[in-house]
Formats: sequence, C-alpha cells, structure tokens
Amino acid sequence: MTEGAETHQTLQPNRADAARTSSLRAVETDSGPAETASCESVEPDHQEEESSTFPEVQHHSPAGPKDSGHVAPEGGWGWVVVAATVLVLAMTLAFPSCIGIFYTDLQNDFQASNTETSWVPAIMMAVLHAGGPICSVLVERYGCRATIIIGGILSGLGMAASSFAQTMVELYITAGIITGMGFSLSFQPSITMMGHYFVRRRAFANALSSTGTALGLSTLPLLANYLLSCFGWRGSFLVLGGVLLNCCVCGAVMRPLGAKPKTEARTGAIDNHHLKSNCLSVHQEREGLKGRLRATLSTVMPFLRRHMAFDLLCNNPYFCAYALGVSWMMLGFVVPLVYLVPYATAYGMEQDRAALLMAILGLINIIVRPATALVFGLPRFRGSHCFAYLFATAVLINGLSNCICGMGTSFSVLLAYVIVFGFSMSLVGSLLFTVLMDTVEMSRFPSALGLISIMESIMLLLGPPLAGILVDTTRQYAYVFFACCITVSTAGLFIMLSFYWLDRKKDREDKSSSTHKDTNTLKPSIKMTIDCDYSPVPLHSKNDRETDV
Repeated sequence: MTEGAETHQTLQPNRADAARTSSLRAVETDSGPAETASCESVEPDHQEEESSTFPEVQHHSPAGPKDSGHVAPEGGWGWVVVAATVLVLAMTLAFPSCIGIFYTDLQNDFQASNTETSWVPAIMMAVLHAGGPICSVLVERYGCRATIIIGGILSGLGMAASSFAQTMVELYITAGIITGMGFSLSFQPSITMMGHYFVRRRAFANALSSTGTALGLSTLPLLANYLLSCFGWRGSFLVLGGVLLNCCVCGAVMRPLGAKPKTEARTGAIDNHHLKSNCLSVHQEREGLKGRLRATLSTVMPFLRRHMAFDLLCNNPYFCAYALGVSWMMLGFVVPLVYLVPYATAYGMEQDRAALLMAILGLINIIVRPATALVFGLPRFRGSHCFAYLFATAVLINGLSNCICGMGTSFSVLLAYVIVFGFSMSLVGSLLFTVLMDTVEMSRFPSALGLISIMESIMLLLGPPLAGILVDTTRQYAYVFFACCITVSTAGLFIMLSFYWLDRKKDREDKSSSTHKDTNTLKPSIKMTIDCDYSPVPLHSKNDRETDV
C-alpha cells in the first residue's frame, strides 16, 4: 500500500511535466491566436488604466452636474477658484497687449522694422494657444494645480531672461516661446478647473472670470508705461517677470475636486501596460514594418483623440463650425490691441494719452463683463441655446468697429472706437468658453480647447506679422484696421449662419423622427382593430348547402 502511494506520488510530477510540455508545444505551434487572446484580455485593463489616470478633477457633462459620483460645488471654494482664474487671465491673456507700449523702444534699440518687432507678441500669443496639447498632457499627469505653478515659473523666468536679450532672435525665444509656453500652462488649466467647479452657474462663472482679461488690459499698459519711464524696457521686463510669478500663488489655491488614483491601481495598470507592450513587440517581430506602423498608429490615435479631439471635427458639426469661425476671427481680433498705441503715436499723440486709451479699453471691459455675468447668470438664461448667436453678434460688431479707428486719428475718434470695441470684446470674452462648453461634453472640453488653441495659434502667429508687412509696404496704419474689420466680421457671420443652418437641420430631423415614431405606434392599433372586426362572409347560405346535399 505504501509502495503504491509512493509510486502514485512520483508519477504526479511526471504527468505535470508532460502537461506543461504539451501546453508549451501547443503554444509554439499556434502562437498567433494565443498572443491575440492575451493581448485582447489586456486591452480592457489598459482602458481602465487610461481612465484611472485622468487628473484629480472629475469631468462633468453639460447634461447635469453629476459625473463619476462627484457633484460640482456650485460655490464655496469655487469662488476662490474664480478669483484665482481672474488673476491668471489678467497676467496671461492680457499681457501681450502691453507689448505695444515697448514697441517703439524695441524698434529703436534693435533697429528693427514693424514686421520684425511684431513677431514678439505674435510668437507669444501663438505659443500661448499652441501649447494646448502639452498642457493637456501635463494636466493629465500632474493635475491642474501643478501645471499652473509650472506655467507661472516659466513665464516669470522667460520675461526676466528677455531683459538680457541682445538680438531680436533671443527676444523671440525668451519673451515669445518661453513666456508664451508659461502663459499656456497657466491659462488653460485655470479655465478647465473652473469648469469643473460650476455647471448650473457655468455661464456666470465664465463671464465673471473673463473680467481678468479686462483687469489686465486696464492695469498692465499703465504699469508698463510707468516702468518704461522709470527703468527702460529692460528693467520693465525684469519687473514684469517678477509680477508673472504670482501665477504660482494662484495655482496653489486650485484645490482639486477628487482624489488621485490609488498606488495599487497604478501598479496594476503598469503591469498591464508592460504585458500589452510585450504582446505588441511580439506582433511587431512577426509582422515586420506593417506591424510597427499599426502599433504606432494604435498609440498615436488615442493620444490625438484625448488631447486634440480631431474626431470632434468629423462627429460634431457644431464644434467644427465654432472652431473654424473662432480660428478665422483670431486672425484680426488681437491685432488692434498690438497696433493701437503705435497707430496713435505715429500721428502725433503723446505716449501717455495712447496708453490711456488702452486703460479705458480695459476699464470698459471691467464694467461690462461683470454686468454680462449677472445677466447670463439669471435663471432664464440657464440652459439656453442663444449663447452662440449672442457670441456671433458680438464678433460681428467687434469687426465692424475697426472701421471707426481707420477713419481718424484724433483722441475723440479713437475714444469712440475704444468704447464700441471694448463693449463687443467684453461680450466675446464672456461667451467664448461658455459656447465651447455647451458645444462639447465637459469630459472632452480640455481636448477640444487644445485643438481650438492649436488652430488659433496659427492665425495669431500670422496676424501681427501680416499687419506689419502691410504697414511697411503702405506706410499707413489705417489699412491694418480695415483688414481686421473684414476678417473678424466675416467670422461672426460664418458662426451665425452655420449655427442657424445646423439648428434648422436638427429641427427637421427631430420632426421627421417624431412623425415616423408616431406612425409606427399607430400601425399595431390599426392591425388589432382589423383583426377584431373582421369576420369571414360565407359564399353560400345555409339553405343553398342543404339543397346541394
């Protein structure tokens, strides 16, 4: 009995080894399906890992305030976030406009033309918007708070380094690329964080935060003019670099809504990622160049979809029309902010009065934007679909107002221009992000904003240099404002007509689907009535059948 048991125990490992050998042979002979199955089993885990590594904030859809179990506070610490966003926008979006104060000094110091000098604010604004995908990656990896702090450090160091520039190329790198990238990393996460704190009051919060741009427009030109008179443009850039470091303080108060993913979940996701990468490497070895291209596309396309939202251009016609219209608008929207002061001083106006015009422009924005925030925060505007049409109308008025500036150079004419331009600019700034949030889901807002920023950056990069070329060839600043009138007003008309056509098309589709649904619901009742009322009629009467028998 003992010998039999020992014999049975010794046979078990041999059988196990045989089983292992047979399984290995099976894998070797048919490795393709096994590899495919293992990779397919890893794919859901990898998707879970992607969803779990999103930033601390939880996304909210426009349909309601809840998403992923978190509710938007609609107040509380959200108002601190709004105040921090106001300061960030004042130090980022409005900053390129104050470069016009140093425009003449930069030309004289570097012996540069209008075209060469205009590249400084153009590169700054272009990088500010083009950094959207990089900003989205950093937000996903480190969160909004850390990204804003990094942006504040970059922008401060960039402006401080630009004070030591000896050539225009060095100024392009320091003040244009480095400072612009810092602005991008501070500006976009602030807007995203505020969108997560508010859903029902989102229009009010966006309009209120847009007063930051007005605050910067009214204070930065005066501050830059004062610093220029005291320290020159180099000392002014150094001081402004220290001012931009305050973005780090604003980022520190951006408290995230949700908690970070657990370490255990991340560890498991990393293991799944390594397993999937091993499977991809096996496929690449077996399929060669075709497999490598397929693997590269499989990683690039999710990245583009997450951070740049190219799929929305094909799947969401409203977003496509809005993105095209806003991008075309940016070709001439910010050019007057750069050329207003040089235009006024070129025709004999004093530097202080020209800077006063920019301050009045900012003051109008400070007055109008909170008023629009209160109006758009009323209950009758909540959930309204008229924001896109209001935005398009404001863009149209803003474009047409540039004709006023081209008609004269006196202080009274330019003051009238500043009033109309500032009022329409306030409406555009108040509704710019609100319309985008209503057009796409909040979960896609960072990627949609990144894509629009990329498209805007191309136009912002071309706008001021093209205006500089126009000035250098014609020696007339008025043509710049007439060109801005054409580009901005046509963009407003395009957005208005596109949204109107899409709304009409959607209404027709809804009516046709509702009528089709009604006919489908009526068909069974008609059939039941026919079945119940129908009775066969005999071909012969009873007496006829008896007679035949």
